[in-house]
Amino acid sequence: MRLVVSLAFIGYMLGNVQALYFHMGETEKKCFIEEIPDETMVIGKYKTQLYDENIKDFLPSSPGIGMHVEVKDPNGKIIMSKYYSSEGRFTFTSHTPGEHVICLHSNSTRWSLWAGGRLRIHLDIQVGEHANDYAQIAAKDKLTELQLRIRQLLDQVEQISKEQNYQRFREERFRMTSESTNQRVLWWALAQTVILLATGFWQMRHLKGFFEAKKLV
Repeated sequence: MRLVVSLAFIGYMLGNVQALYFHMGETEKKCFIEEIPDETMVIGKYKTQLYDENIKDFLPSSPGIGMHVEVKDPNGKIIMSKYYSSEGRFTFTSHTPGEHVICLHSNSTRWSLWAGGRLRIHLDIQVGEHANDYAQIAAKDKLTELQLRIRQLLDQVEQISKEQNYQRFREERFRMTSESTNQRVLWWALAQTVILLATGFWQMRHLKGFFEAKKLV
């Protein structure tokens, strides 16, 4: 049992930090879906790299290239839309639990003329207490190592509580969807039964009228 709890906690810790990179075309827009509990802070850090045809590799940086970042909540409402430079960081706080869509695209097309139309984006998304800079918090509040560790544990407990509330929200939504689907299936089955009975009754009356017209009965 203790091993299961430990594995679940490790999975939770790893599931709230995502680092990746991807390639983007000139007019391309990349979107990512992140499941976030309510009242949770999210920090995204990104860095762009241009492809140099001369050296056949990506440059360490790409000055002059900007990125547009847009975030939508589960209801489709835009909660953040802002332009940034070639390297930066964006922050937002969720107010509705569910799937948030994070989209990025370049706000310039000049790079495509000499970069072979290739741009690499490094993206790091941190959710919940992972977004906190505890070194800065310790320096600001003058916390000892023990106090800082307690602060981290309290933040982790709070985030786990938010995750549990979100899981209950998902379970309730799934239950409502299942009940709605079951009701639709039931009504469809009843409708099919009524249609079959009505068709059978019409066929019997039609055949009876046919036999009477032919004087077979």
